[in-house]
Amino acid sequence: MTVMTDKTDVTLSINSRSYTARVEPRKTLADAIREDCGLTGTHVGCEHGVCGACTVLVDGEPVRSCLMFAVQAEGCEIRTVEDLADGDKLHLLQQAFIDNHALQCGFCTPGFLMLIVGALEKNPDLSDEEVVEVLSSNLCRCTGYQNIIKAVKSARSMMVKPA
Repeated sequence: MTVMTDKTDVTLSINSRSYTARVEPRKTLADAIREDCGLTGTHVGCEHGVCGACTVLVDGEPVRSCLMFAVQAEGCEIRTVEDLADGDKLHLLQQAFIDNHALQCGFCTPGFLMLIVGALEKNPDLSDEEVVEVLSSNLCRCTGYQNIIKAVKSARSMMVKPA
């Protein structure tokens, strides 16, 4: 038995670059980013939207890319962790994660970075309680969270809302 699948052409704007792919309508944004666009910094963990490892910014909002279809993202501006560094110069939060030992295995780190970058770009004056609240939606099995919180607190004062 042969199963025919209809594929759809989709153009995704990721990190200010256009990617065209032919995908099944059910293909997740996470899988399209990784498989069709070659951007493997976005990690897929639970595939149920629980862990947050796949968090990317879609039109400035954090989105679990495992819960969004690639076809839904057409016409949106998508930012992944690959967009944070400027060549060899790390983003303030990436450097803060290193300086504060906020990662161990690193699997969850891209999701945490995109989640908090989105939050701090909107409001660089997040209170300590708001930082913890934002970070509470993502899971980490290694760090115990304290150094992640410490890293965010150290970087937030230097974050500037984009123009």
